[in-house]
Amino acid sequence: MKIIVVGLGLIGGSIAKALKQNTAHVVLGIDVDEDSLLDACSCGALDGKADTEDLKTADLVYLCVYPQAALAFAGKFGPLLKEGCVLTDTCGVKGVVCQGMEALPGRYSFVAGHPMAGKERSGFSASDPSIFVGASYIIADTGAPDRAVRTVEDLARSMGFGRVVHTTPRRHDQMIAFTSQAPHVLACGYVMSPRCPEHQGFSAGSYRDVSRVANINDALWSRLFLDNREALVEELDELQRNIGAIRDAVASGQEEQLRRLLQKAAGIKRRFG
Repeated sequence: MKIIVVGLGLIGGSIAKALKQNTAHVVLGIDVDEDSLLDACSCGALDGKADTEDLKTADLVYLCVYPQAALAFAGKFGPLLKEGCVLTDTCGVKGVVCQGMEALPGRYSFVAGHPMAGKERSGFSASDPSIFVGASYIIADTGAPDRAVRTVEDLARSMGFGRVVHTTPRRHDQMIAFTSQAPHVLACGYVMSPRCPEHQGFSAGSYRDVSRVANINDALWSRLFLDNREALVEELDELQRNIGAIRDAVASGQEEQLRRLLQKAAGIKRRFG
């Protein structure tokens, strides 16, 4: 197939590298940053740059950009895509993307996707196909033809993903608020403590584990938070309630209540991992 990767950041760059390493497909790229394009071509992650003529003959297009940029690209260039072309995204929110795609014209088949992989660093220089090995690839149901969905599934497995998870856009956003977005909020709030600048010599695994994702891409994550505000606010309210219960038990010296809360948390973690 002729595959075009739009956006050569961490995820787009990693997808391009994984496809070139593990498949025989032709992989072309589009990015506003010429340096990223040149780097991707020179290291073998791409077979070359894509232009509008390539879009007309593409078999599959990955949109590896922010949600609004994905919608803008699809609105502008979607009508150029041939009938049967598969258009898929890698955005971390699905509701706003899927709703936006429904309103756009085009003969292509849209498959909503989300590779569950990443790093604290961003940009093509951080791209690494090994981040996909064993990870989950989520596909949200948009009514795309089975053939298109199978194509995205097969490519995900070719890139090293361990499993493909099917869900709805709403369920995706609810779960991502819990598994990804709330931890990023927690990490950011945690390192804002006035004790953080003094942690050297006092910190070990616990500090490292909780603070790791506080090294955050503010432009990306602020947009993801806002695009998923309803589910994220619901999850943060739950987190505040649970922290508040532990805080109150500590403040009032209620050891038995505190132990019950900690035992409950430990039991949940042991049961569900």
